[in-house]
Amino acid sequence: MTFAEFIDSLKLDEPNQDLPISLRALWYDGKGDWDQAHHEVDHLNDLTSSRIHAYLHRKEGDIWNADYWYAKAKDIRPDISLEEEWEMLVMRFL
Repeated sequence: MTFAEFIDSLKLDEPNQDLPISLRALWYDGKGDWDQAHHEVDHLNDLTSSRIHAYLHRKEGDIWNADYWYAKAKDIRPDISLEEEWEMLVMRFL
């Protein structure tokens, strides 16, 4: 799947069932459903899920919690907009 195809899939009511959990979480976030996006990754501890979890808490405005998850993902909070971070994550995990 390309980035353009992923963006186009946001017009659908449900994500493609073949999407890995990381992209499914970002898909829900792209649809404006933060709660479902968070639900997809909040019980996971792998580096990819932790990185998305960090982004979601940054978006929520809970910077302390976001920084905790960035550290778990072995990363740091980026100095870019939330939109840029979302796009970066989608492209990274496609």
